[in-house]
Amino acid sequence: MMNLALALAAGGSMGDQLPVWSIAPFALILLSIAVLPLVAHHWWESNRNRAIVSFGLAIPFVAWLWSTFPEQAGGALTHSAMEYVSFLCLLGALYIISGGIYLRGSLNGTPLSNTGMLAIGAVLANLIGTTGASMVLIRPFLRANKSRQRRAHQVVFFIFIVSNCGGLLTPFADPPLYLGFLKGVPFEWTLQLWKEWIIVNVLLLVLFNFLDSYVLDKEEKERPGSQLEEAMKHEPLGIDGKHNIVLLIGVVCAILGSAQGWFNAGQPWTFGVAEASMAGLAVLGLVLTKPAIRAANSFSYGPILEVAILFAGIFATMIAPMQLLNARGDDLGIAHPAQYFWATGLLSSFLDNAPTYLTFAAVACGQAGISLEGMYLAKFLAAGGENVTILMGISCGAVMMGAMTYIGNGPNFMVKAIAEENGVKMPSFFGYMAWSVAILIPIFIAITYIFFV
Repeated sequence: MMNLALALAAGGSMGDQLPVWSIAPFALILLSIAVLPLVAHHWWESNRNRAIVSFGLAIPFVAWLWSTFPEQAGGALTHSAMEYVSFLCLLGALYIISGGIYLRGSLNGTPLSNTGMLAIGAVLANLIGTTGASMVLIRPFLRANKSRQRRAHQVVFFIFIVSNCGGLLTPFADPPLYLGFLKGVPFEWTLQLWKEWIIVNVLLLVLFNFLDSYVLDKEEKERPGSQLEEAMKHEPLGIDGKHNIVLLIGVVCAILGSAQGWFNAGQPWTFGVAEASMAGLAVLGLVLTKPAIRAANSFSYGPILEVAILFAGIFATMIAPMQLLNARGDDLGIAHPAQYFWATGLLSSFLDNAPTYLTFAAVACGQAGISLEGMYLAKFLAAGGENVTILMGISCGAVMMGAMTYIGNGPNFMVKAIAEENGVKMPSFFGYMAWSVAILIPIFIAITYIFFV
C-alpha cells in the first residue's frame, strides 16, 4: 500500500497504480446480484439484506482507496457521488412522477396490440427518456396481458426495446447520450443514428410478434376456452393524473436547461440546481396526485429503493475498473469503430453505461490527440474522418447493449421488480442473459457489419 502511495507521489495517476485486485468489490457486487437470487432468493428479497451486501463491500473499498490515495481518491469519490446523485434524482423523479399517471382501462393483449405498445414505447423513450417511458407503459402493458399465462418473454422484450434500444435518438433519451451532450456533442447529432435505431427496433418487434403469437397459440392448445378472446377483452381508455405529464416535461426541461445554461448566460448549471429541480418536481408529483391513483398503479417505493441501494455500491466500487480502463486504455488495442462498439457495449452490459461511454470517448480523444478539457467531444467530432463513426459506435454500444443484463441500465431493474410485483415470474440474472445473448447478439453482429466495419 505504501509503495502505491510513493509511486503516485512520483507522478503516476491513480489508474496507473491501482492493483488489478481492486476491482474485486465491484465484481463481488455483480456476482451477488447474479447468484444470490438463485441460492438465497427469500433472503435477497429484502432491501435490508441487499444493503448489507452493497454497503458491506463498498465501505471497506472506499476506506482503502481513501487511505491509499488520500489526494486523488477524494476527487474520484466526489465525482462518483455527484454522478450517483444526478442518476438517482433523474430515475427517482421519473419513477415517482410516472407512478402518478394511471391509464384507465386497457388495450387488448393480442400479439399485434402488444407489438404496437412496444413500438410506441420505442418512440416515447426519446421524448421522456427510457426510464420515463418504461414507468409510464409497463403497468398498462402488464394489465393488458393479465389473462395471459406466459408473460416473462413480454417483459424481456419490453426491457430490450422500451428500456434500452428505443432510446437512441435524443440526448435525454438515455444517460450516456446526455453526458455526451454535456461534453460538446450537438443536440441534434444523435438524430443521425435513426438508421441503427430503425433496424434494431424493427427486428426486435418482428421477433417479438412471432414469439408472442407462438406462445398464445400454445396457450390455446393447453388451456380450456378461447385464450385469444380473453386476450382481446379491453375497457375504454382514459388517463388519471394528467398533471404528471406536465411534470415529466419539467424533468426533461431541467435536463435540457442544465446543459444549455438557460437563465445562466449559456453556462451549464452548477451541480445541484438540476437535481434540486427534479427532486422538487417529484415532490410536487407526490403532493398533487391523489393516493388512489398510485394505489391503482400498485405503486410502491420498493423498486426505486432497490436501485438506490445496489447502485450506491456499484457507483462507489466502479471507480477502480473505470480508473484502470481510463489509464490503460491504449493497452486494449481498440482503434476501429467496430471495436469501440463492442468494447463500449460489453462493458455497458455490466458497468453503468454512462461513465463507460465517457471512458471510451476519452480513449478515442486521446488517440486523436485531443485533451479532455471543456467541450472536448465537439473538437473530436469537428476533426472529422473516422471520429464520427467511432462516436456513433460508442453511442450505439452504450445504449443498445445496456439491454444485455438487468444491471446494464437503470430502468431494467425497475421493470423487472414491477413485473414480479404483478405476478410475472421473471428469469434469473443468467436466465435473462440467455435471452439477451440468443436474441440481441445476432442483431448486434448485423449492426456491426452494416455500419461499423
